[in-house]
Amino acid sequence: MGDNVIVTIGLCVRNAENTVGQAIDSILNQDFPREKMELIVVDGRSTDATLAVIKSRLKGSGLKTRIFHENMGLGYARQLVIDNAEGKFIIWVDADMILPKNFVTKQVTFMEENPKIGIAKGRYGLHEKKSLVAMLEDVEFAVSFRHKGEANSPALGASGCIYRVEAVKQAGGFDPYMRGVGEDQDVENRVRLAGWLLYVSPAIFYEKRRETWKSLWSEYFWHGVGAAYLFKKNRRAIKIIRMLPPVALFIEVLRIPTAYKLTGSFAVFLLPFHYVFKRIAWMLGFIKGKILISGLS
Repeated sequence: MGDNVIVTIGLCVRNAENTVGQAIDSILNQDFPREKMELIVVDGRSTDATLAVIKSRLKGSGLKTRIFHENMGLGYARQLVIDNAEGKFIIWVDADMILPKNFVTKQVTFMEENPKIGIAKGRYGLHEKKSLVAMLEDVEFAVSFRHKGEANSPALGASGCIYRVEAVKQAGGFDPYMRGVGEDQDVENRVRLAGWLLYVSPAIFYEKRRETWKSLWSEYFWHGVGAAYLFKKNRRAIKIIRMLPPVALFIEVLRIPTAYKLTGSFAVFLLPFHYVFKRIAWMLGFIKGKILISGLS
């Protein structure tokens, strides 16, 4: 692979002092050659100890690291990583993720062996959860991304993905002016339109989840607001009908057998309620986003 950096780890973070330490530790624990890896941190002007935790964990690690600051949102933050990355690939790690030791190696190998793939999503593993809310969220994502192969739906999301820098740049990069979330789905659509394939890879990662119904509601309301901006930009990017509570209920009922087989827990029979709860929050956020957009017009 040569002597240069092969892969850039992109960590966009804000106010995550309680989880980011584990994420950094799992990056440092990778079996991928450290001299062929770099870390770019983009901090969204954290007001807690997030940066202090990151710097403390990285001290003496020998991992090439650069830290940037922004207050423009995720689209802007991710484009900062694209603009400054030395690697031919970028792996996106969130502050609430934990990577198995071989995650980077598996993702890079997968991309090297499949040169037509522009983006490859790792699969969600089941992480030990202390709350029902977190367990249901974990299971829902594990079931959604259980199959390896070409990805058509649902949207991948950046966390746990490896991006081929060439593909992202060919697609025009991230939109730095997008508000809220949806910046990753926007790029996915344009990478696919540019002729690249999107896949779910064999690599597995873990993600810490929201542990209360209130925090889950806030997260998906925020996703809905961001989706309104993405929908305004590209109406084909979001299949609104899949987000409607009755449709969401039907989709999740179909997932129960697989979820039960995966976990052996009767709690998975609550997945339809959990999913509809999230989609109601998303729809209300989407409506708020549309109102905000109308006010800016």
